[in-house]
Amino acid sequence: MNDPLLDLPGYALRRAAGAMMAEFSRRLEPLGLRYADVSALLLIGANPTLTASQLGRMLDIQRANMVPLLGRLTDAGLITRRPLDGKSHGLHLTAAGEAKLAEARRVIEQFESWLIAKIPAAHRDHLKPALDALWRD
Repeated sequence: MNDPLLDLPGYALRRAAGAMMAEFSRRLEPLGLRYADVSALLLIGANPTLTASQLGRMLDIQRANMVPLLGRLTDAGLITRRPLDGKSHGLHLTAAGEAKLAEARRVIEQFESWLIAKIPAAHRDHLKPALDALWRD
């Protein structure tokens, strides 16, 4: 069967992204985390005064979707909110959140090594710059 979709770079990118996200999600499952959870934990850990609205902008997540994400992390005891000023609250990792993030980092490192190993050696140095060119201004 002739499949013209296979000649389209956008289609190939979508299929590659889907396959990689499925594999990464499978690896995160034993930790009880989703991709968005890990992304949030990484950013909160790196930015101790990060607010929920800043996190949403960094992750490109709609406000309505931030509520369940932060609720899930709070209910799991991974994050807490602390007052920053009169009206803003910063997101912070709890001790459990730091421990879970350490576990997630190990999964990320293994996944990233596996991912890079799938790319032919001659193209590895170009992969990240090429991907960045597609979405960064």
